Amino acid sequence: MLPISGFDHVAITVADLDDACAFYAAVFGAQVILEHAVDGDAVLRQVTLGHAVLSIHQYGNGVHPAAAHPTVGAADICLRCTLSVATLLDKLDSLGVEVVEGPAARRTADGEPSQSVYFRDPDGNLLEMMVTE
Repeated sequence: MLPISGFDHVAITVADLDDACAFYAAVFGAQVILEHAVDGDAVLRQVTLGHAVLSIHQYGNGVHPAAAHPTVGAADICLRCTLSVATLLDKLDSLGVEVVEGPAARRTADGEPSQSVYFRDPDGNLLEMMVTE
């Protein structure tokens, strides 16, 4: 058994790196902390999401190692949120982000009751905001 202390980062594959980074900056306040370029073109950026990091890969970027089958829009990421559900819904609405489901009753990884709101990024990746009450 390998001991795990937590997640460091998660990687997603996107069709347009600039569009994806703009979305994550607008919705989450994500800031670029690392950029990898090939021949002067950005092909990967790491951005902050709270205390975690999201690694955003341009599709077909040629960076290795990578997922065996990197696919645009295949990710499903759940993030915990400190806002109330009502405030979260208001903020998503003000940003023009369409809610695809929720709020829906869920349980956190710790077993706490929560409410989740689901929406998608520009590439179709499913994002879940989990609110504990």
